[in-house]
Amino acid sequence: QVQLVESGGSLVQPGGSLRVSCAASGFTFSNYYMSWVRQAPGKGLEWVSAIKTGGNITYYADSVKGRFTISRDNAKNTLYLQMNSLKPEDTALYYCAREIFWGHDAWGQGTQVTVSS
Repeated sequence: QVQLVESGGSLVQPGGSLRVSCAASGFTFSNYYMSWVRQAPGKGLEWVSAIKTGGNITYYADSVKGRFTISRDNAKNTLYLQMNSLKPEDTALYYCAREIFWGHDAWGQGTQVTVSS
């Protein structure tokens, strides 16, 4: 009954900003590292960012470092990804995923982010 539901994706112009969210349920959210992973058209899955349980330590792919910020609100069981200075190459379906020791064991359905003029 683990559920992850992404929302907030939309069309945005290059240089713009967007925040996507992931609502988690069915498990103790605060006990898990969480990640954002994306899939661009015609490409494989690309890990974007991860956050530790307390939210104080984060990790980013080189492609988004300095532009994206991952955060979490454990009281609300919600994960966020703030995306600034968006580029066309950021266009992708964005998934949140629950981390386990060796990978991810639960995924949301994804939210579409399209960066285009």
